[in-house]
Amino acid sequence: MKLSFIPCSLAVLSATWLITACEDHRASPNAPFPERINFAAERQYPEGIAYSSQLGKFLVTSIPQGKIGTVDTDGRYEDLLTDPGFIAGIGMKVADGRVFVCNSDQGRSDRSTSATTRQTAELLVFNLTTRQLERRTNLAALIPAADPNFANDVTIAPDGTAYVTDSFSPVIYKVTAAGVASVLVRDDVRFASPTFGLNGIAYHPNGYLIVANTGQGKLYKVDLQNGNAVSEIGGTGALPGDGLTFLNNDLYVVTGGNRVAQVRSSDNWQTASIIKYDANGYTGATTSVAVNNQIYTLNARIGEVGNARDFSIQRFR
Repeated sequence: MKLSFIPCSLAVLSATWLITACEDHRASPNAPFPERINFAAERQYPEGIAYSSQLGKFLVTSIPQGKIGTVDTDGRYEDLLTDPGFIAGIGMKVADGRVFVCNSDQGRSDRSTSATTRQTAELLVFNLTTRQLERRTNLAALIPAADPNFANDVTIAPDGTAYVTDSFSPVIYKVTAAGVASVLVRDDVRFASPTFGLNGIAYHPNGYLIVANTGQGKLYKVDLQNGNAVSEIGGTGALPGDGLTFLNNDLYVVTGGNRVAQVRSSDNWQTASIIKYDANGYTGATTSVAVNNQIYTLNARIGEVGNARDFSIQRFR
């Protein structure tokens, strides 16, 4: 989702994992893509999007069906992988032949139960070659059992560390390359919201995270090199962000489900300004992926509950 300009560095994940911690697609495929890719998938309602150069296809999650499918540039959809414990696919990244996806439950999925609704926050890791689940990390176990939780989005640092936002509890989780999980930071003021809190997250190569608090309409910077200090990014005005995607040092923020803002900073993201909106043709948009030096946003029809089968992927213009 979002690391198209981050330099790769090798890091050992475990005895069997070797990863560069960069997304597979960064500069691929260096060929023209359509401006809009329409695809049909029964009740997909796909919240997350990524791109795999290994497959040469986009990957999309599914909220109601707990699965991941592929979409090629001609709009052909195919199921790719699932797991019995996969309730709802939310944010997702593809890195070095693996899929990192947030598994959550808002009570709208085929596998939802009273026990899992608002009590599921996991990071699943699938192998793209074997299509098997390699690791399941329980993030909900890191916070009090009574707290609601919802793992929303994930970003990956060059050392293989994954950072995951929670929309119902004011925390960011950290999962090391070896799979050790912890709460990176909890902020009961800046990360909280009476509705939907933390949402999109992106790693910046200068050693910090940027996160969106949807309910507050604000962006925050988390300085990983300064004790995980949290500061509000000023200058954008109200910006209820969903997915966050870096490309060429600009941040692309999906907002309101119907437009994407191109945001730029000249002071290392202490402040920022919106330099452009693309607001034509978006329908329940959620998040984007940087591929082929372009931003592609998923029209997920988010918020609907029904039997839709028509979705699309759209280039920022």
